[in-house]
Amino acid sequence: MTLDVRPCGPDEVAQGLAPIFHFFGSTPSEEAAEDLAALFGPGRTLAAFEDGKAVGGAGSFPFELTVPGGRVRAAGVSVVGVLPTHRRRGVLRELMRAQLDDVHDRGEPVAYLWSSEATIYPRFGYGMASLAGAIELLRDRSAYAQPFEPRGRVRLVERDEAHELLPPIYEQVALETPGMFARSREWWERRGLADSDWRRRGGSELQRAVLEVDGAAEAYALYRLRPEFEGFTSVGKTEVVEALAGSPAATAEIWRFLLDVDWMSRVTAQLLPVDHPLFLLLAEPRRMQFTLTDALWVRLVDVGAALSARSLAGDGEVVLDVADAFCPWNEGRWRVGSDGAERTDAAAELRLEVSALGSVYLGGFTFAELARALRVEELRPGALARADALFASDRAPWCVEIF
Repeated sequence: MTLDVRPCGPDEVAQGLAPIFHFFGSTPSEEAAEDLAALFGPGRTLAAFEDGKAVGGAGSFPFELTVPGGRVRAAGVSVVGVLPTHRRRGVLRELMRAQLDDVHDRGEPVAYLWSSEATIYPRFGYGMASLAGAIELLRDRSAYAQPFEPRGRVRLVERDEAHELLPPIYEQVALETPGMFARSREWWERRGLADSDWRRRGGSELQRAVLEVDGAAEAYALYRLRPEFEGFTSVGKTEVVEALAGSPAATAEIWRFLLDVDWMSRVTAQLLPVDHPLFLLLAEPRRMQFTLTDALWVRLVDVGAALSARSLAGDGEVVLDVADAFCPWNEGRWRVGSDGAERTDAAAELRLEVSALGSVYLGGFTFAELARALRVEELRPGALARADALFASDRAPWCVEIF
């Protein structure tokens, strides 16, 4: 088999998307290809061609990823797929090789993604970096633990007004939440507020609610209604797509609105962070039936630049011996401290694969947790504690959407 792995031309994007769309039982529409091509930008849709036909594909968005203490350029990897006729032939490996080389050449220190199968991406240096949860909560068990009085009012807005009111709230949250990324106006147009039939999946039109206090927008919610009746009794649900707020009070208020939508008997939500305030807002948090899954997977494409881009706490330092067979330019010993990361000849204190470094990068896991799972080797006593003090973060990483 002779493969030609290369960026898709403007008229080849749909071909590059076809392998992943195969697994959704469809072919990419002209609209889908246009949207993704516009958001990826030139040269970021890769495909593996055999005899002129795409048998595998992979793309990446050019993101500004929030990390503890700041933001870093990152590749948001997406639409990765290989046709079942070409599995186990090295097609994915060739795509990952081309993509990571391209990301490195573009000067993007980090790549990250949502994984459809957890066993795929560790082979290429990705580490599980965050967890997310789903809830299904009966409305009649959604009381708050403490008395609650609303301060403002919630109103439904049209799409044009949403384009003006929602992005500043999102940006406020995204700036302080590791794992989230800056959304462009085009992203809001083509993704954030998009409402095509395939996104609805049988649900209602996308509803756009804004909480205003003293005339200023402080929170928003995007949701769909799924009405259903059994024996003349409503068993429908409010399906929360995303709900973001700029303060704890606004978070409590926008969720109170969502939990009180009439006619619906249940409230569901996906992709919530593991430290969501609902755990402490609700009188009966167990009623959420919070279920966990792995969420973001992170790959440090340039270890030195990636570690230097995020804040590291305190005055301590630690020497890491990083193994990275797939991107060998990262291999070796790195001195990591509050002033960043640099190569060193000093004796190593912790030994780990680059995938393990991806797991701690956003603050979702600790070096101590990785060591207990045999993913980090402590070579000098006390090094684990120093590393965890350096990488400490007060907020769980979270991304509000699958990209």
